Amino acid sequence: MNTSSLHRLAHRLALPALILLALVALASMAWARLTAPQGEQAVTFTPARQTCGTLDDLHYCINQPTGPSAPDRVYHLHGRGLDAEAWNDPSYFTAQVQGEWQRLGLPAPTVVTLSYGREWLLTPRAQAPRSGLLDRIGPQLDRLDAQLDAQTGTPRRRMLVGESMGGLNVLTLGLSQPGRFDRIAALCPGVYQDSPFASLGTLRAALQRTGADPKVAFGVWWLARQHVADDAEWARVSPLALIETLAGAPRRPALYLSCGLYDRYGNFEGTQALATRAQALGVDTEWHPLYGGHCAIDITSLARFLSARD
Repeated sequence: MNTSSLHRLAHRLALPALILLALVALASMAWARLTAPQGEQAVTFTPARQTCGTLDDLHYCINQPTGPSAPDRVYHLHGRGLDAEAWNDPSYFTAQVQGEWQRLGLPAPTVVTLSYGREWLLTPRAQAPRSGLLDRIGPQLDRLDAQLDAQTGTPRRRMLVGESMGGLNVLTLGLSQPGRFDRIAALCPGVYQDSPFASLGTLRAALQRTGADPKVAFGVWWLARQHVADDAEWARVSPLALIETLAGAPRRPALYLSCGLYDRYGNFEGTQALATRAQALGVDTEWHPLYGGHCAIDITSLARFLSARD
C-alpha cells in the first residue's frame, strides 16, 4: 500500500474514530451522572429558634426549643471547620439530637453554640502563639450567662457538649472548672496518651496502635503545637492529666464519652483510657465505644444524657 492509499484510509477512519470517542465520552458522563449521589439524607425535625450575636471575639448562637423545654442550658463547642450556627444544620448530628428529643417527647434544653472561628483550642496564655483562649472564655461566659439569666432565668443545670475539636475543648473547659458545669458530653474528642512533643519513635508507635491516618495525625500534631509550647503546657490541658484533679474536687461533673473504634484521628485509645480512669476515680461516667469511624455517635443515649431530669 502506497503513501497515498494510507492517507485515504486514515481519512476514512478519522470520522468514525471521532464519533466513537464522542460516544464513549458521552456514555462516561452519563454513567458518572447516573451513579453520583442523587441527594443528601436530611433529618426531619423542627429546628430551634436561633438568635446569634458576639461578645468581643466570641461568636454565639442561642437555640431555644420550639416544643417542650427544660430549665437547663447546654453550651455547644463545635468541631473543626464549623461555626456558631451549626446547631440547626439539617444534615448534622445536632439536628438528629433535636429530632430525637422531639420523637421521644423529651424536654429540650436551651443550647448556646460558641465559636472563635473554624479552628481553635482552649489553652491558657503561655508561650505558644495561639494560646490564651481558656483565660478569655471564662469571663465571656460570665457575661453571656448574666445576659441569658436576665432573659430566661437561671438554669437548673449548665452542661457542655462538643465533637472532635469541640470534644477536646469541652473536656479542657469542664475539667479545668469542674464546679461550673453539671454534665460534659465529649464526642470523639482529641484525647491522646502521647504528648505532641514525644519522640518520633513514640509518635510512630501511636500511629501503629491507633490506626490513625498519618496525614490527619500530622494536622493534629501541628494544631496542638500552635497552642502549647512544651510538655508542661500540654499537661495543663490534656484531659488525661486534668481528670486527676477531680479526685478531691467537692463537685464533679458527670461525663459522657463516646468514640468510634476506627476513628481516623486515633482518638479511640485516649478516650477509652479517659473513661477508664474517670470511672476508677468514682466520676459518674457513661462510656460509649462505637463500631464506626470518626465521630460515630449514639444519638439516643446522647439526647437522653442532655435531657435527663435527675
